[in-house]
Amino acid sequence: MYKIKMPIVLVFIIFTSYLSAQAPSDMAKKEAVYYEIVDVPIPKGVELEVGGLTFTDDDKLGVTTRRGELWVIDKPYSQKPEYSRFAHGLHEALGVKYRDNSFYLTQRGELSRLFDHDGDGKADEYRTIYSWPLSGNYHDYAYGPKFTENGDMLVTLNLSWVNHGASLVKWRGWMLKITPEGEMEPIATGLRSPSGFNINKDGDVFYTENQGDWVGSGRMTHLEKGDFAGNPEGLRWSSDPLSPIDLKQDVIDESLGLSLYEYSKKIPALKAPAIWFPHTILGIATSDILYETTGNKFGPFDGQMLIGDQGHSKITRVFMEKVNGVYQGAAFAFREGFSSGVLRLIWGSDSSMFVGMTSRGWASTGKKTFGLQRLKWTGKTPFEIKTMKAQDDGFILEFTKPVNKKLAADLAMYKLNTFTYNYNHEYGSDIVDRQTAMIHEAIVSEDGLTVRLKIHGMRLGYIHQIEIPTLKSTSGDLLLHNTGYYTLNEVPGGKLNSPSMTMVSKSDKKVVQPKRTNKMPESWNNKIDEKLDIGTKPGLKYDVEEVRIKRGSKVALTFNNNDDMLHNLVITEKGVKSVDEVGKLALSLGLEGADYNYVPDTDLVLFHTGILKPISTETIYVTMPETPGEYWIVCTFPGHSAVMRAKLIVE
Repeated sequence: MYKIKMPIVLVFIIFTSYLSAQAPSDMAKKEAVYYEIVDVPIPKGVELEVGGLTFTDDDKLGVTTRRGELWVIDKPYSQKPEYSRFAHGLHEALGVKYRDNSFYLTQRGELSRLFDHDGDGKADEYRTIYSWPLSGNYHDYAYGPKFTENGDMLVTLNLSWVNHGASLVKWRGWMLKITPEGEMEPIATGLRSPSGFNINKDGDVFYTENQGDWVGSGRMTHLEKGDFAGNPEGLRWSSDPLSPIDLKQDVIDESLGLSLYEYSKKIPALKAPAIWFPHTILGIATSDILYETTGNKFGPFDGQMLIGDQGHSKITRVFMEKVNGVYQGAAFAFREGFSSGVLRLIWGSDSSMFVGMTSRGWASTGKKTFGLQRLKWTGKTPFEIKTMKAQDDGFILEFTKPVNKKLAADLAMYKLNTFTYNYNHEYGSDIVDRQTAMIHEAIVSEDGLTVRLKIHGMRLGYIHQIEIPTLKSTSGDLLLHNTGYYTLNEVPGGKLNSPSMTMVSKSDKKVVQPKRTNKMPESWNNKIDEKLDIGTKPGLKYDVEEVRIKRGSKVALTFNNNDDMLHNLVITEKGVKSVDEVGKLALSLGLEGADYNYVPDTDLVLFHTGILKPISTETIYVTMPETPGEYWIVCTFPGHSAVMRAKLIVE
């Protein structure tokens, strides 16, 4: 029995898990040796859909929720935490910060400050610092605040979901700076869904972006005053006297067919990302940014960045460096297996990481609707690529443990691909212009902790994927995560000294998929037995849970993706094991996933559509199996298959 403080009296109540736990993946099991996930108990009846996390001066954890509450948790490190509701009636507070003996938080329509004047543990004054208009669109989220060194606050405002994103009311798609007295200054625009942002020790601001309209893949951008980060809708307000940007919407010409990096060379205000997170590989819904500031009390990655992903319920690690005054760096997988969608990260006083989660409407691989967990370092050091630093002719890799020098000097150990994304209004982008680079020298340091790779085929403005699957440490360990993704915007000296390689881009190859039948088979004699329409609903759902069809029927199946993200429709063999396996195989496609519509070549797949962009349709022609039973309809876009399913009962 544990205590929970409610507004009037103390109530004793039993904590329960919200939903049954899911089995951890093989990788999550390996990661758990080094980083352990621990549940923070949540009382039954408390819907802790975490929107923001902050610590008070006396080490209590403040949690804002999407349901409009602010909870204060005493003893959050124990298995008997005490919950007290400080405030309610808020409008989806997706950020909070404790400062000056009060809570500052961002609601959908305002930046607020909450006071407890009489010290009874409940808010008795809700003060508006600054407000902005709302359009009524469901996508009008707001995030923050983050405090600058001088005490001003930064907030970010989502675009509305209309067509390709829209700034329906003033300053949507912008980062704003607001003083404690309520004076507002627009800082930067081009933002689409900026749920994560933070400030480094030098006062530089970074924000994360989700794949979407004008956003080829998840990414992180260094934002300065006057920057334009890519989505043109916020430029609607660039004529305002307060705007630090002169750029107009109609200047952006997507017909040029350029990458965002290439376009930034034509428009100085356009800021290329410092880091790309390859979509479906390092996540699908990038969220919070947390700097590793524990002084190596959380492992060997002090000073690096840890990035949440809501859709894949995971955390990615980023090593960042500054080259010629430009931020760039490498992203690596770090820890997966959280119970819900990872939205907020914060350090506890014991150097464990608190992870706040939610998935209602934003479905995630972690199947619980909400959660609060801690990530603790076990004291064991994993064998990892610690840092990846750019040179004008290659990269320097630093490892957490000494490498086997003989293996590390073998060029066959390494595989390097370069690729990028298109910059246009479409929702996301396929990987484009993918080429293989060549490692022509690997120089191992005397202590075995670094390897310098000299490379032919490096390219500015491209993501460089390094894979080292069979390299071992001196103790015989394989790399826990053997792949890194470096976003190369600059090289020391400003000029590449890496010979180019002429080869045909792999990304344009045409893959024949005979199970995607878009034309009626001639054998049907222009007759169908049944027409079937299946659409989507918010929250990674089809608009049907079960479909019954006669065996052997000839069906014209139309899939209508009326959602705001990418989906496909795949019919798999009978049994839950079949659909689970198809989902795993889709994840393993890696960089080639888009070429295959994220549908693996397996006998477990019977029929499928392609990947459909939002508000699009496709019809396929399906001959239903002759064997009755429970088959499955599933979306195999990575991260969707665990939840986006419907039963297909063949009778």
